[in-house]
Amino acid sequence: MSSRKSKSNNVIHAEYLSQVQRILRERFCHQSPQSNLFGVQVQYKHLIELLKRTAIYGESNSVLIIGPRGSGKTMLINHALKELMEVEEVSENVLQVHLNGLLQINDKIALKEITRQLNLENVGDKVFGSFAENLSFLLEALKKGDRSSSCPVIFILDEFDLFTHHKNQTLLYNLFDISQSAQTPLAVIGLTCRLDILELLEKRVKSRFSHRQIHLMNSFGFPQYLKIFKEQLSLPAEFPDKLFSEKWNENVQCLMEDRSVREVLQKHFNVSKNLRSLHMLLMLALNRVTTSHPFMTAADLMEANQLCSMDSKANIVHGLSVLEICLIIAMKHLNDIYEEEPFNFQMVYNEFQKFVQRKAHSVYNFEKPVVMKAFEHLQQLELIKPMERTSVNTQREYQLMKLLLDNTQIMNALQKYPNCPTDVRQWATSSLSWL
Repeated sequence: MSSRKSKSNNVIHAEYLSQVQRILRERFCHQSPQSNLFGVQVQYKHLIELLKRTAIYGESNSVLIIGPRGSGKTMLINHALKELMEVEEVSENVLQVHLNGLLQINDKIALKEITRQLNLENVGDKVFGSFAENLSFLLEALKKGDRSSSCPVIFILDEFDLFTHHKNQTLLYNLFDISQSAQTPLAVIGLTCRLDILELLEKRVKSRFSHRQIHLMNSFGFPQYLKIFKEQLSLPAEFPDKLFSEKWNENVQCLMEDRSVREVLQKHFNVSKNLRSLHMLLMLALNRVTTSHPFMTAADLMEANQLCSMDSKANIVHGLSVLEICLIIAMKHLNDIYEEEPFNFQMVYNEFQKFVQRKAHSVYNFEKPVVMKAFEHLQQLELIKPMERTSVNTQREYQLMKLLLDNTQIMNALQKYPNCPTDVRQWATSSLSWL
């Protein structure tokens, strides 16, 4: 009877843990409007006022939201739109168009996407084919409107800087032109990480832009970062099992006060205030939570931090053969001697031969084609790269290459290399090559 009871408890436990994983992963992976904003209240107030002036009073506006990746630009606009749509007189009267410079790579694709999102693909007897027809109809539809009777349209242009590379910046010119006139109420919001974005605009486009800019710079300090950590890991009040939710949140509070956790977070904070990197850390720690290990521990966060700070190139070195390691050490010595000048296979081979002859070890005495094969494998792994495109006339042995590992990465990788021969390690630590 007791075993049945414990089995049912385990099932319930697993069910709640599954919900915890779902809630937190959704929070970490998506810029949900439900999550809280951190340190951007002034910018948020500015943006929401600007959007309300367009949606409620019919004023046209344009603004650029500028900040590094992960600073919360998308979250800021999502929060503002969510609040805007909660206003009764706005929710059914405002149209939204979302464009992304990575997806809409030219004005033709962008216009098709705009007509699709505004449901203008086939209006009455009109069927659009060409770019010119799309543009003329869209402009006619937007320009015929007026402030009093037309539906306001909010354009959100993510990766705004990529739209400036479109031919003649036609789309940007027309959107900004309409936002400057007394036609359909229009808000154009650009999201970009380029601080020099205004320099990318053509003169005629720049003259029609309002020059409003909202900057996000992750200006919070470490105490605020700790609060964000706690808030991101805490379960909401509406979680089905109150008892489990309380235990989980108490555990999060204990983690926040733990000295080793604070040290991990301080290191993470010093490297980057980017909330995406914090989410990555928490995601890796969350992956270690199971039915047998239902609560996150300091050890989980320390392990996650090691995974986050792991050098992927150094990890590749751990899987190389001894011959390939020797070639990398030869390249390291060439870099030291010639001060980072490019090298070719023949130079690396000669350097390697000096080591072989000095040590007089038959174990390292490989045929030249075998060494060439190992050299090519390093190129495939992108540990070395050619300085220029391979031409038909250039012999492979003399093609100039560059090493993509620095000395610190090489030495750290050798420390962890399994069963690295002593003489190879000594060769790596020698100040210069065997001259």
